[in-house]
Amino acid sequence: MNPIYGIFIIIIIAVLLLYRIRRSYKWNKPAVPFPLDWRIILTQKVPFYNALSKEDKASFEYRVQEFLLNCRITGIQTEVDDRDRLLVAASAVIPVFNFPDWRYSNLSEVLLYPSEFNGKFATEGPERNILGMVGTGYMEGKMILSQSALRLGFQNESDKGNTAIHEFVHLIDKADGATDGIPELLMEKQYVILWVDMINKNIDEIWANRSDINPYGGTNRTEFFSVVSEYFFENPKLLAKRHPELYAMLEKIFKQDMDAKKLNRPNRKIDRDDPCPCGSGKKFKKCCGAVHYNS
Repeated sequence: MNPIYGIFIIIIIAVLLLYRIRRSYKWNKPAVPFPLDWRIILTQKVPFYNALSKEDKASFEYRVQEFLLNCRITGIQTEVDDRDRLLVAASAVIPVFNFPDWRYSNLSEVLLYPSEFNGKFATEGPERNILGMVGTGYMEGKMILSQSALRLGFQNESDKGNTAIHEFVHLIDKADGATDGIPELLMEKQYVILWVDMINKNIDEIWANRSDINPYGGTNRTEFFSVVSEYFFENPKLLAKRHPELYAMLEKIFKQDMDAKKLNRPNRKIDRDDPCPCGSGKKFKKCCGAVHYNS
């Protein structure tokens, strides 16, 4: 074979491979305004969103919309509505909110099961005690969540748990190639040794029954990171009070001062004469609610 012809063939193959790779990493971005109905759901269901400034709320909405354009939410033996989709997306955005370029490149689909499931993904039968799981092997690129656990995670404002956030923290941990409780893509290298020592110390305290951290966090470093991250985002003031050093380290990792946020969620339906949740200063009926009352 003519050497020049061989080089030409190699170049063509390389170009085709590059084109294929670029297509596989195609990332969709929002091209339409954030739906008003979605904004109302976030206001009523997501305390983190309510604690943001007007500008940050717009950023949060964009990130939620972007996530949903790039990740399918599929119901297994259950119906999925906008509330479920938005709660999944909010769970994805919350931990990486201050990392604007973050993409869950290791996730393409979230499967929602109606309730607990077992290690074989069965929703009936024995050993159904799993609420969330990041897929591996043939399930790589997928996450499985209990729909009931997803919703419950955003209902109780005073607990320390949120299953969906727990699983997305696992994905963040996994993104550097090792699921080991050390999120190397988020944290600065000088904190790694201190973080590992802190994990080991707190796991020892869990095993000695001297900690209020969920005992599941004592399983290993990986689970500890996800469990304590739930605590950080769900009840930061209590974490800062009882575990100030741990809180300070998580603040560095996620680059968020959660203790300063006023986490709250309206306990009632937004009425037509209430202030609009978008922060415009107008009444709901004359702003975002106009789509409801003028239709």
